[in-house]
Amino acid sequence: MKWRFLALTGCLLAGTAFTQTPGAVARLWQFSAPGMYGSEASPALAPDGTVYLGTARGWLYAFKPDGKLKWKFKTEREIKSTPAVGADGTIYFGSRDRCFYAVSERGKLKWKFPTGAWVDSSAAIGVDGAIYFGSWDKNFYSLNPDGSLRWKFTTGALVFASPAIDANGTIYFGSHDNNLYALTPSGKLKWKFATGQEIEASPAIGDDGTIYFSSTDGNLYALNPDGSERWRRRTGSYTASSPVLDSDGNLYFSANKVLISISRDGKIRWQQGTDVTMDVSPAVAANGQVYFSLPWLRISSYRTDGKLLWTHSIDHNLTSSPNVDTHGVIYVCGGHNFFALKPLTNAAPPMKSSWPLWRANPQNTGRVQK
Repeated sequence: MKWRFLALTGCLLAGTAFTQTPGAVARLWQFSAPGMYGSEASPALAPDGTVYLGTARGWLYAFKPDGKLKWKFKTEREIKSTPAVGADGTIYFGSRDRCFYAVSERGKLKWKFPTGAWVDSSAAIGVDGAIYFGSWDKNFYSLNPDGSLRWKFTTGALVFASPAIDANGTIYFGSHDNNLYALTPSGKLKWKFATGQEIEASPAIGDDGTIYFSSTDGNLYALNPDGSERWRRRTGSYTASSPVLDSDGNLYFSANKVLISISRDGKIRWQQGTDVTMDVSPAVAANGQVYFSLPWLRISSYRTDGKLLWTHSIDHNLTSSPNVDTHGVIYVCGGHNFFALKPLTNAAPPMKSSWPLWRANPQNTGRVQK
């Protein structure tokens, strides 16, 4: 299976020929290790420029901004949970050894919290430092910053999806019991919304509080904060991709073998077909470009009228959602490799929107941006 990494803006033209544009993108650094193969976690970026990544062999890596390894921390099983960085620099993530971890910015274990099954869900962090995540044991957890249990909420099936927190502190997450849940910060159920199949994707939240999420029933849903349905859009037979939003409220995500942009009122703006099923999420940059991890091993950029600006070959299977730092550097993992890439012109940080990245911001706190 081959993949490509694209940057798209505005609209796409089907059938565009991809040709290499020399000098369009600089590969700032590349880190290779056998333990990275098969990693599905996406990178997290700390304010000081440190980059964190979990791997399929149970290692959490910490890199300096120049790509040099700072330290690595070992768990007992695969890490498919994307790390989140707290306000004090603590890194939070889950492992398939059935534990949730807090590691200091120096790579030392602060604490670990045992659950009854795998923890693939990536954490969200509240403004008060509360940590939220789900487990395959069917429970959704809230922990204090010291690792003690605040509360847990039991669903009808495993919780793979990662949570999102709105401006009022409400926590939203999906379960394999087909429901999207809304909980208060104290763990009380506000409402739940039933879809036709399991929910594996994480929600995104608009600037007006609308909750957007996809289900494996092939629909993208838009819900009001009270849980009522605003609209749904049929997108395909399956998707685990989470949407991201630009500053106008337009959504971008992938569904089965199609890249899609949908307006905030549910109308399809454009679609682009591919030949491989995708379940990672894109990233929206302030330069108006949207970065997707996609087939055919290259990065390409389009202008809003569909003109190709540049394309850059990657030559590795890309398995993570991209993250973007304040300097416009794009971080993405594929195969045995982890890449730091930067456009030579018009590099830009994440767009100023409510949800420009998979986990809302470079630190992956899963909390709506104001």
